[in-house]
Amino acid sequence: MLKIFNKKAIGKVTAVIIAVILIAAIAGGVYYFYVIPAGREVKNPDTIIEATIGEPETLDPAWAYDTASGEVIFNIYDTLIFFDRERVDKFVPKIAAQVPSFENGLVRDDGMTIIFPIRQGIKTHAGGTITPEDVEYSFERAMIQDRAHGPIWMLLEPLLGVYSIEDLGDLSNPTEAAKVGQMIDKAVEVDGNNVVFRLAKKFSLTTFLQILSQTWASIIDKEAAVAHGAWPGNKDNWVEVFAKYHDPEVPELQEVDCGSGPFMLEKWEHGKEISLVRFEDYWAGPAKIKRVIIKYVDEWSTRKLMFLQGDADIVYVPRQYISEVEGAPGIRCIKDLPTLQLDAVFFTFEVDPNSPYIGSGKLDGKGVPPDLFKDVNMRKAFAYSFDWDTFIKEAMLGEAKQVPGPIPEGLPGFNPNQPKYTLDLAKAEEYFKKAWNGQVWEKGFTLEILYNTGNIPRKTAAEILKHNIESLNPKFHINVREVDWPTYLRAFVRSQLPVFIIGWLADYPDPHNFVYPFMHSNGDYASAQKYSNPKADELIEKGIAESDPEARKNIYYELQRIYYEDVPSFIIDQPLGRHWERDWVKGWYYNPIH
Repeated sequence: MLKIFNKKAIGKVTAVIIAVILIAAIAGGVYYFYVIPAGREVKNPDTIIEATIGEPETLDPAWAYDTASGEVIFNIYDTLIFFDRERVDKFVPKIAAQVPSFENGLVRDDGMTIIFPIRQGIKTHAGGTITPEDVEYSFERAMIQDRAHGPIWMLLEPLLGVYSIEDLGDLSNPTEAAKVGQMIDKAVEVDGNNVVFRLAKKFSLTTFLQILSQTWASIIDKEAAVAHGAWPGNKDNWVEVFAKYHDPEVPELQEVDCGSGPFMLEKWEHGKEISLVRFEDYWAGPAKIKRVIIKYVDEWSTRKLMFLQGDADIVYVPRQYISEVEGAPGIRCIKDLPTLQLDAVFFTFEVDPNSPYIGSGKLDGKGVPPDLFKDVNMRKAFAYSFDWDTFIKEAMLGEAKQVPGPIPEGLPGFNPNQPKYTLDLAKAEEYFKKAWNGQVWEKGFTLEILYNTGNIPRKTAAEILKHNIESLNPKFHINVREVDWPTYLRAFVRSQLPVFIIGWLADYPDPHNFVYPFMHSNGDYASAQKYSNPKADELIEKGIAESDPEARKNIYYELQRIYYEDVPSFIIDQPLGRHWERDWVKGWYYNPIH
């Protein structure tokens, strides 16, 4: 999952944790409520106020793939099941009445059929009731939408055996579109009060349940969604369906609430705040808190004042400012939280020629050509220009480590002995002189590195590159500037950023969930970068299908070797996390997946 900042930790970013704030009222949710210390006044005793950076991109569950969006979606929608508190391998039922297992007979056909009995009587925010048909609709709509660089590949992989529905056929051809539509229709079906998932390939049950516990598997009130312009459920003309609802420019449920979760969307003031209000008819009982307000405050001094004065209960604290609030009366910090997240510097191999971030678009000292980073010498030169020691010490306050490749320490397949890049300006100069047959060194370049507003670690990383690279040649110029999070995401998705710094938080704890986005040609990052290595694709496909642990480890070791040689990106850190709150807030817990 894309991270806005290194909250505790990726972008998943030292400061706030990357865990999403859930203010729910059931087992498996994160409980937030106030315990008022004697002699202390809580300014807003019935409201949780969070002050952070980066507002959501969208509230459409099928579209959202960033933590800012997920934080809100988790609270206004429910999923079939959810993680059991801190556990990533144990689940509790929500909209489903039971968690499927081989033991209870809800997993059949050697794991290829998975059945979810649906809890009855769940009311929605729009006044309806969740039915098995709503569940079926939610997953079918998500598979139809399947927007570029979105999360739905995780549903498509087990259910249809592909990473994009476009891999199944030409969606503009009536015959092929009908075939794809029928596959979507048969993958998830209603059987009485049950919803039946039929898998297209052998797939880990635990991984499948982890995928269904995340925001992209949120259950939507179909009637409410259709009223807001979403797919109406018609299946008589699949060409028409795909033409209108597949990979749209803007999600239909951009800023509306079609959920049944513990909170309802009250208002969204763009650039300022999102307010959620308690849903009194929530199936598990009303939440303990009446209202949740997430304020988007980019300026640290303002957030700090809100925190110290008790105007905010939970705050994103950049690592370099920890000393300004740590130990202050009424402030609690939970630190050294282990993460399954990575931050990295990425290179785009084919930048959109119309990108506003490549200057002249030529190798003339005033810009860069769209394919500048197709030359591996450029990528290696940048990697040898990064100072990990300084970054981890200054930006992360030592609360992070350098890992050699796209698999975090703690997951199977991590190779601690894999070679990694280190700061070496002599080697950087050597590779810059090789790049584009010496033209880069001779003519120079000017490019921009963007970071999302308020993300100080990313700003620091960009400035380290700027300082070291510009020191090598007076013809090298790097401009570092900030943009808001939605702008950053749009530019990333459109392949407009020649270099970008972003993080990845595990969707589920498996190396496949990292090598796929980082290295597979259809992966979220690799596809935006236009990076493609057929050997890497082949190994990634083998890795997820391999059941022998030793053989699987060898596959991931080879992928890490390829990553080192190709340098499509380089990892700058695997952070530890922190969570900051006022001491009257109780019930927070940590799960590294959400």
